[in-house]
Amino acid sequence: MLAYPSVCAVQADAVFVSGLQRRDEPSAGQVRQAVAAAIRAFGCSGCAGRVAQEFGDHPETAVMRMRWARGVARKAFAYSPSEPGPGADAGGCLVIRPRPPAERASGSPSAGRREQAPSAAGGDD
Repeated sequence: MLAYPSVCAVQADAVFVSGLQRRDEPSAGQVRQAVAAAIRAFGCSGCAGRVAQEFGDHPETAVMRMRWARGVARKAFAYSPSEPGPGADAGGCLVIRPRPPAERASGSPSAGRREQAPSAAGGDD
């Protein structure tokens, strides 16, 4: 089973790996710019990988920085929908999921006619 990160998690990871510092008390605009820059530079999975590395190398400081990053990201990207839409997680954050391949998308000519190919390991997927 694959885990798909929420938009909130991606934003927090991007704040975490950015050059922003708590002592600078960044504005919401600065946080949004830093998140965009970090995602452009490293990608979503690259940000997550850097967070994981930091938790492995310096867990005692990484925990505090992630708490701060989550709070700052939440405030910078805050919006309150009346009801979370489909795909929202328990915190009201959208969940990022990959698009299905074109041949599996509903409405495509081959939808529903997918043949099962044997896996390389010889078992079921």
